[in-house]
Amino acid sequence: MSSFKSFLKAGHSPTLFAAFLYFSFSCCIWVLNGAMAPFITETYKLGPAEKGLMLSIPILAGALMRFPLGVLAQYIGRKKATLVEMGLIAVAMLYGFFLVDSFNDLLKMGVLLGIAGASFGVALSLGAGSFPPQHKGLAMGLVGAGNVGTAVSVLVAPPLAQWLGWQAVYGVAAVAIMIPLVVMIVFAREPDDVDSHASFREHVACLFEKDGWTFSLIYGITFGGFIGLTTFLPTYYFDQFHVSKVQAGQLTMLAAFMAAALRVAGGWISDRWGGVNTLTLVLVVVTVTLLLIASATGSLVLTTLLMMLCFAALGAGNGALFQLVPLRWPTSSAVAGSMIGEVGALCGGLVPSTMGLLKQRTGSYAGGFVVFAVLTVLVLVVMRTMQIRWTRTWAEKGGRARLAPAG
Repeated sequence: MSSFKSFLKAGHSPTLFAAFLYFSFSCCIWVLNGAMAPFITETYKLGPAEKGLMLSIPILAGALMRFPLGVLAQYIGRKKATLVEMGLIAVAMLYGFFLVDSFNDLLKMGVLLGIAGASFGVALSLGAGSFPPQHKGLAMGLVGAGNVGTAVSVLVAPPLAQWLGWQAVYGVAAVAIMIPLVVMIVFAREPDDVDSHASFREHVACLFEKDGWTFSLIYGITFGGFIGLTTFLPTYYFDQFHVSKVQAGQLTMLAAFMAAALRVAGGWISDRWGGVNTLTLVLVVVTVTLLLIASATGSLVLTTLLMMLCFAALGAGNGALFQLVPLRWPTSSAVAGSMIGEVGALCGGLVPSTMGLLKQRTGSYAGGFVVFAVLTVLVLVVMRTMQIRWTRTWAEKGGRARLAPAG
């Protein structure tokens, strides 16, 4: 407890809390269509491929919006960027409440939900910006635990949809986003860890470096897997095991909550053990659990337990990766984080569509889990190859922070 108090005193904790709340509400809203998918499917009589498309669009749209928001934050400030985004989210939710009347309208709404998905890089950079390097892993893990918003969404949205109608849930979200907006205005302050005099090319340098793309591939597995599976699981449980719409959300919540909780642990462990070491273990666990899930399609209990373990590893991996980001790009972490988050979320957008297409063509979802496991192994090999140079230049052995310039 004393060490945690020391951690809070090392930075600006009100900003950390405001960033966490902002990211939590954003995540909650981002996956609304996934949370309400069984209701939407029933309304529009969707096939597997149509369901996959409907679930993928918000993830892909959110991914594409992350980098522009990160660049904007680099110039107008992260706090101001969050306020602009939350205002746009409120407008988007009102569109969903008043104007969604067809499947085509729903796809447009999916694009607007992507506004909420753009929050990631800015939220983490804002929350961790006022903490020293040796504490950034934990700070980013705490903000990143805002992923719990996805668990809240799949838990709360289905009962609300059953009570009020699924379209009314958008209206509830339009009101709810005002909570983090007010907290951000009152409590947050702009950190001073960014070089405001750097050129645009210096800010976006991560786009032209192998490290940036390697981090993006890793995040494509950890966060892409998390957000893609979270969006897809209510549909999977409903179709595969024929549980109720509300139960499908509750089962998804168990897995999503594990990811949010373990993200904090992933950042904390990485501060001490190293992000590279932590990610190695994470990717091994993800591979094994995905292969087991592919062979457990007849058991609801075993599938749920394996999903919880897989999501715990994915969450820890998200925290571990973003312990490394501010070490590699200390003065442009908002842009780097947004770029990495963008590619990672783009990968996540492929999960529901791939699952839907394979289900439609093969009659089973198992192949999708196997494909994901194979990709995880490939990314593990890439990371273990690249980390040799990382630990000779900007990180200590295993991926820990350098407390002094490399000699």
